[in-house]
This record gives sequence, C-alpha cells and structure tokens, in this order.
Amino acid sequence: MCSSFIPPRQVKIGDAAAFVGTTPRAIRHYHEIGLLPEPVRGGDDRRRYGYEDMIRLLWIRRMADAGIALDDIRDAFTDTASTGADSDDGLASILERLEGTLVAQEAELRRQRTAVQRMRTEGSRMGLLSDFVTSRLKSLPEGSLHQADLDSLLVTERIFGPLGAAVQATRFIALATHPDLREASDRIDAAEEALDDTIAVDDPRVARVAAERHAFEKALQAVIEDSGLAESDDALFDSWDTLHPAIADEGGDEAGHSSGRGQESMSAFEATGKMPYDFSPARLRCMELAEELAAHESPASYCG
Repeated sequence: MCSSFIPPRQVKIGDAAAFVGTTPRAIRHYHEIGLLPEPVRGGDDRRRYGYEDMIRLLWIRRMADAGIALDDIRDAFTDTASTGADSDDGLASILERLEGTLVAQEAELRRQRTAVQRMRTEGSRMGLLSDFVTSRLKSLPEGSLHQADLDSLLVTERIFGPLGAAVQATRFIALATHPDLREASDRIDAAEEALDDTIAVDDPRVARVAAERHAFEKALQAVIEDSGLAESDDALFDSWDTLHPAIADEGGDEAGHSSGRGQESMSAFEATGKMPYDFSPARLRCMELAEELAAHESPASYCG
C-alpha cells in the first residue's frame, strides 16, 4: 500500500531528541563538547537535523547506553575523521578504540576495587599506606598505634616514599611495644602542643620542653638499638632494592618514584614546602633547641 506521507528532510531538535530517545538538552550538550557538529539554523533561527545527524545521534545514544564516556566517543569520532577512513572502516576503528578504552577502564576498576578491599581489610587508615609499610605494622597489638601515627606515616610516604615511611615506622613500632615510652611520648607531645601562639619564644617552658624532647629521643633510640629494630631498618633497604632493582641501579629517588598512582611526582623538598604545619613560633624554637642539643652529642639529629 502506498502512502502519501513524505518525511521531512530536516527536523527540529525536539523531534530529533524524541526519535533518538534522548532530550534536547542532551543534544545541546553534544554540540558544546564537540561530539556532534551543530547544524545550520533555519530561517526561524532554530537548529535543523538531517539524516546524517540522526545517524550520528543514534550511534552516540547506543554507545552511551553501553557505558562509554562521551569524551571517549568524541575522541574516537575525531580520530576516524582525521584519518579519512570510509564509513565501514571508520565505524570499525571507532569500536576498536572504544573497546580498548573499556579494557583500560575495567583494569582501573579492578585496581580501585582491590584498593578499597585492602582498606576494609587493613582498616581505613592502615589501608591507605602501601604494602611495604603496612607489612611492618601488621603484627602490632590492636589499638597500639595512634591515629596520629598513621597520619604521620601517610605524610612521610607522600614525601619520602614507602621506604622512608617504612623506616619511620620503626619509631611507632617501638612506641607500640613499650607502654612506658608511649606514655612519655604522649606527655611530651602534649607539652609541645601547649606551646601555642600565647607563649613567647624565650619563655622558660620552651627550653624545658626541648630538653625533655631531647632526653626522650635518646631513650627511644636506645630502645630501638637494643631491641634489634635498627637491624630491621638495614634490612629494609635491601628489601627495597630487591623489589625495585631498576630504581636502585639508576640511583633513583624513592620519593619521586612512590608518590602514588595518579599523583604528580615531586622532590622531597618540593613536597615538604607544600605541606602546611601549624607550628607556633614557640614550638618552632623548641624544635630548634632540641636539634641543637642533639647536635652537641651526635652528628645525627632527632625528629620530634
């Protein structure tokens, strides 16, 4: 049966959206991001869509429904147009490229899921650290590590990499396994925090707390030496070199190497300069005095 109905050669945006199964707003977004060339407007200043536009819209809709990002669809169309491929080859190229994108996204999702599972298993804060660091902490009694300990390790790992954080973990292992040291550490930490902006740098309390810090660091270092943790630190370097032979051979900086997936690499100096520390002048002076006391006894300085 013949029909006298003749389809229009061009349709308005509302009709195009209805046919494709999307919205005029979505089509306008396609124009904005360069996914769909904007058609010539008619005499009424409204967009008109022809057959090729509708085909492109149908492709976009089908691929978007498959979960493919609009930016990836746009890039695939752009690459195909730049190579001058014919229709069939062009579509095959688009699908090949998009399949590769999906494979990469799938791998990234697996990595993210593994990371989330590890955080749940280790505990959210412990799980934020790398395996190289957490492997040193797993045997510690539950609750023996403070939140501040894990936060400090997280910052250290960002600046100096997993090796630096694993070495710093020695300090927290000693504190976690020696309650008397932990008690002294908490007391001195509180005393240092009390050196706020209301305390003058020449206040006698500043020098007194610095002396307490220095004495504590000496005691802590002695426990580390006597307990064999210092030898464990030496083994860490060998273990790190075994895991990262290329970096060891090239003399690479573990801070730059291990700053984290998806994070820009920077030197330890740059990273330290970007990490804010809200220390008062009195507390900074206390740290300086403690370092001076340590320097008089040994070339090695202590970290407060």
